[in-house]
Amino acid sequence: MSDEIVMEIRGLTRSYGRRKAVDALDLNVRLGDVYGFLGPNGAGKTTTMRCILELIRRDAGEVVIFGERNLTRARRHVGAIVETPAFHSWLSGRQNLLLSCAYAGIQGKAAQAEVDRVLERVGLRERSGDKALAYSLGMKQRLAIARALLSKPKLMLLDEPTIGLDPRGMHEIREFIRSLALNDGITVFISSHLLAEVQQICNRVGIIQDGTLRAEGYVKELVSQGLSGLVVEVGTSDPDALKAALEAIDGVELLGPGQSGRLRLKPGDLDPAVLNKKLVEAGVPIDALVPIQRSLEDVFLELTTGGDIH
Repeated sequence: MSDEIVMEIRGLTRSYGRRKAVDALDLNVRLGDVYGFLGPNGAGKTTTMRCILELIRRDAGEVVIFGERNLTRARRHVGAIVETPAFHSWLSGRQNLLLSCAYAGIQGKAAQAEVDRVLERVGLRERSGDKALAYSLGMKQRLAIARALLSKPKLMLLDEPTIGLDPRGMHEIREFIRSLALNDGITVFISSHLLAEVQQICNRVGIIQDGTLRAEGYVKELVSQGLSGLVVEVGTSDPDALKAALEAIDGVELLGPGQSGRLRLKPGDLDPAVLNKKLVEAGVPIDALVPIQRSLEDVFLELTTGGDIH
């Protein structure tokens, strides 16, 4: 991945009355990224997207896209889907796209060629004559992406692109987003609260809560290093004895339930083998002590719930 920054946000702030929906937000999106913008519902994701696109006014801060501070000019290089895409349901998919071309000043054969291009790209050419009313949610999402591709963007902003879709639709959109970066050279910025989806398609993420950025980095680094070290799961027939023994071992934290009835711990600076020995010496019957593969969900929950992983 390139180190070139294509979208830089500095000190972005937006309030609704006394409540700060976005509070001095800083983040960088780099060329070629599929960047996941993560946070629980109400964290400020959509507000941030709308501020980037100047759909709402920001109170403070700066957004720079491809080195351009004038966002009206910068938007020529940006395609976006924010919130639920809307279409004229009585028109066909093709007619909806031709109407978008007309709004953009593209007419005649040029418009037909552009519509053919994007319909082919999103796999809707065979169904382009059907009314939008008959489209499934997944097809409507692909039509929305086709509309965003009409401007031949270098950066695509997608707000919750798989929300409401069934597993097949989610898979199709996930694979298509990945292909935008790999095959079309488009940098993608996705807001989502679906952590497993983001972990599968994004290389970098920013995690936001209460309008504030809590972490930013490469997914692999956040998952492998975590924010607080190794996590292990301990199987025991006497969880009360385990909890009592942990009180006498400095630096070990009980997180909560793990898989298959085990308890999840952060061993701190202790090697798992040393932790196992200390527990056995304390009389705890140990069935298993297994270092686990952390997920983006683990990191997210540590940041947004104070470390309680359930």
